Amino acid sequence: MKHEMNAFELKDEGNKYFTLHKYEEAIAYYTKAITRNSSIATFYTNRALCYLKQKNWEASCADSRRALELDSNLIKGHFFLGQALLEMDHYDDSIFHLQRALELSKESKSNYGDEIAYQMRLARKKRWNVLEEKRIHEEIELQRYLNTLIQADKEKQLDKLHDDIKNNVITDESIVQNLEHVINTTCGERLIAVNDLFAQIDDKRKNREVPDFLCGKISFEIMQDPVITPSGITYDRKDIDEHLQRVGHFDPITRTPLTSSQLIPNLAMKEVIDNFLLENEWANDY
Repeated sequence: MKHEMNAFELKDEGNKYFTLHKYEEAIAYYTKAITRNSSIATFYTNRALCYLKQKNWEASCADSRRALELDSNLIKGHFFLGQALLEMDHYDDSIFHLQRALELSKESKSNYGDEIAYQMRLARKKRWNVLEEKRIHEEIELQRYLNTLIQADKEKQLDKLHDDIKNNVITDESIVQNLEHVINTTCGERLIAVNDLFAQIDDKRKNREVPDFLCGKISFEIMQDPVITPSGITYDRKDIDEHLQRVGHFDPITRTPLTSSQLIPNLAMKEVIDNFLLENEWANDY
């Protein structure tokens, strides 16, 4: 009599096909496992990962959400959902779930926090690019609008001048020429001033760059709470604390022994970072 596999045996078969990169076959077994037992969250995350590999973002989202309904603290559920949402350009939701996955991985001291952190940086970078494109579009539209207003004001003044000529309010040709010159010159100066202003904004935008020394040596993000080690190296406190807890009590660069009690707030660096963010508000979205 042929043995009928239970849900976990079906899942194990799916895992075998997954390691062989045969995702369609793996999905078939995970689906059978879910049919046998739909209350196991990892069955859904296993299938969600297969869908990620196949670039079937919507299906991966659906399975990840179902897994999270069964276990809201499932790291892989948040991680896979965050990745799928990122591919679908849902950046805010993606960052939310990736952030939650990162927090849970730190709490459990799991060994794939770096991979989650990488996806977080990618999501933030993509969101930044979208926001930057939106800002550029809005600035271009504002520049166009202001130029139109200036031109319209010039035409309005010239129309009034011509009406005054027709109605014999102004009869002196030299006065007419002088007024036309003033109107045209004023308009030209306003256009130059407005366009120069937007050119300066564009130049500043092109030079938007976060200096490397303001970023942590582990996460490569702008430091929030810089601390300095006895070796003289500055880290963001959350990054170095995580390293000490998950990896070991040593400086990740110098490899010398290190404990959290030896970390000293780098007040000078904190002041530099705060001033940079104050003068470069765009960096808060970076």
